[in-house]
Amino acid sequence: MSNSAPASTDTPIVRALDEIVGTGDRVVSVAPVALDAPGRAYPLEVRASAPSTGENLPVLLFSHGNGWNLDGYAPLTAFWASRGFVVVQPTHLDSRRNGISFEDAEFGRIWTERRADLVRVLDRFDTVEAAVPGLAGRVDRSRVVVAGHSWGAQTAQMLLGARILDADGKAGQDLADQRVEAGVLLAATGIGGDELHPFAKEHFPFMNPSFAELTTPTLVVAGDHDRSAMSSRGPDWFTDAYTHSPGATDLLTLFGAEHSLGGIPNWEAAETTDENPERVAVLQRLTTAYLRSALDSLDTGWKRAVSALADAGTTIGRVDGK
Repeated sequence: MSNSAPASTDTPIVRALDEIVGTGDRVVSVAPVALDAPGRAYPLEVRASAPSTGENLPVLLFSHGNGWNLDGYAPLTAFWASRGFVVVQPTHLDSRRNGISFEDAEFGRIWTERRADLVRVLDRFDTVEAAVPGLAGRVDRSRVVVAGHSWGAQTAQMLLGARILDADGKAGQDLADQRVEAGVLLAATGIGGDELHPFAKEHFPFMNPSFAELTTPTLVVAGDHDRSAMSSRGPDWFTDAYTHSPGATDLLTLFGAEHSLGGIPNWEAAETTDENPERVAVLQRLTTAYLRSALDSLDTGWKRAVSALADAGTTIGRVDGK
C-alpha cells in the first residue's frame, strides 16, 4: 500500500502539516466484524482498521452520516488508522443497506441505537481486537476518542456530553460515556427552535440539542458554505456546538466547504458537491494533530498545526479558539 499523496495535495500547507503528523504506516482493515447486539433490528457489523505496526494504539470510534455504512469515509478513517489509531466504524440502522425509511416506526428510535452502537464497540472490544490480524496486545483501551459527520456528529456528541432538550426545554438524559476523552464533530447540526423545518421536527427528535453539558475536549469542523434543508439558518448553524459548549474550545472553519467538507464521505462520492482534495488533506492532518494532542498533554502537534495553517496564509480555512 502506498502512502504517497496525490499530486493535487502536494501543496505547501499539506507538506507543512506532514512534518507534524508524519507520513504514516500501512493499514490493516477488516470488515465486516459482527458484534453481539441482542434486540437490534439488524445485526451490528463494524469495520476495524489499524496500523500494521506500533504499540499502545488509541481507539477512535467513527459514526457515519445518514445512509452511509462501514465502507464509507475512507478518506478520513484510513488516514487516521495510518497515523496510529485503531478506527472502528459501525453500520448504523439508518444505512441505505437496511432500507428503513423515514416513515418506518423504527426510524424515530434510530438516534438512540446509533449511540448504543458506539457503546457496544467499547463493551465488546475483545471481539474487535481479535478480528484484526496482528492487533492483539497493541491497543491502549484507556485512550478513546470519537468522531462523526453530520448525523454521525450528533451521535458522537452524545458520548461527549451533549443532551437532547425535551418538550419543556429541559435537558434530557445524560448519555455521555466516561471512557471517551475527546472528539471531533464534522458538520454537526445546531440547535433547534423555530428555524428548524417541519420535516426535521417530525423525523429527527434529536435536532434539539443542549450543548451546555458538553464538557469533553472537542474540535468542531464546519464549512462556511454549508446550508441544510433541515433549518433556515445559514452555515453558522453548524458552529453551534462550538458557540454553546464549554468543551468545544476549537473551531476549524473550512472556506468554500459544503456539507461534504471537500469529499470526506468517500472517494468520488456523488453527493460531494464541493470536491477539493487539498481541503480533505488538510482536514485529515489537522484532526489527527488535534486528537493526538487531546490524548497527550505533552503533545504540541495541535498547537504547531494551528500555527502552520495561520502562517501559510492559506485559503483553506482558519482555526478559532476560546
